[in-house]
Amino acid sequence: MAKIGIMGGTFDPIHNAHLMLGRQAWKEYSLDEVWFMPSHTPPHKTDHQITDTNDRCEMVKLAIAEYPYFRFSDFEISRTGNTYTAQTLQLLKEAYPEHTFYFIVGADSLYHIETWYHPELVLGHVTILAARRECDDAACTLEKQADYLKNKYGAAIFLLHSAAMHISSQELRERQSNGTGIHDLVPDSVERYIREHGLYQHPDRRKDTL
Repeated sequence: MAKIGIMGGTFDPIHNAHLMLGRQAWKEYSLDEVWFMPSHTPPHKTDHQITDTNDRCEMVKLAIAEYPYFRFSDFEISRTGNTYTAQTLQLLKEAYPEHTFYFIVGADSLYHIETWYHPELVLGHVTILAARRECDDAACTLEKQADYLKNKYGAAIFLLHSAAMHISSQELRERQSNGTGIHDLVPDSVERYIREHGLYQHPDRRKDTL
């Protein structure tokens, strides 16, 4: 029986904080593999146009290529229509009954998880590994939130002791659009792919590169 970590999300684009979190989960909880699983059509992502699926997948593959314990998975994007975490986790358990799954999330997810589609199923299907912030008031609140979810749903939740890395995909899109640059925030291979394919560029700047 293998211990598999699941890193889900749009990865629009994947960045160094994603990789750091995956490495920490693999190391701290002795996982056999961490599967990076891009989402197809996230129902809650309405703030921007999601980048083409093929581009997002290629960036994930490039980012994880040097890590033998990371694996790309198209399990979610191969499904049609909106995809929900609760459904994905249930289907994973049915498809791979021999594996034990660990769902890796950022700290903020613990505060929002009750707004997800059937949170009781998410919290009941897998062990949650949540990124712990630095030791401040927010970290203490996170531990209380974890205890609350454990008590209410019988959830298995453990905190990851990872360094703070304040990067968001939205910030990276904005930086690339305004020309600030994203060097050192994403792997070199991903930065090169973004540049070569003209991703996240402001329309006026994109014209200049054509």
